[in-house]
Amino acid sequence: MGNFALSVRFTLREGASAGFDALVEQTTAAIRVHEPRTLVYACHSVEGAPNQRIFFELYADHDAFEEHERQPHTRHFLKERTKYVAATEVDRLTPYAGKYPSEVAK
Repeated sequence: MGNFALSVRFTLREGASAGFDALVEQTTAAIRVHEPRTLVYACHSVEGAPNQRIFFELYADHDAFEEHERQPHTRHFLKERTKYVAATEVDRLTPYAGKYPSEVAK
């Protein structure tokens, strides 16, 4: 099975960006150390929309995503984010074309 990707848009509660961003920093630090099959976990703020955050997540395969979801740091993020997030939109993506690091283009 090939790569598995997500695009996630979070709409934050008013005044919640600092707390959410700190939670994201903590979570992404753990992802970098503990998740070699999470190939890309990129978090973005949105120009002109201070309460919006967009994540792009690329996993080696669906099993790598499932492993990501079981990690203690991910479970902590999922629990804690409710304090900061007003709405979440998730799109599951299937990469089919583009430019990827060599280890992704298998």
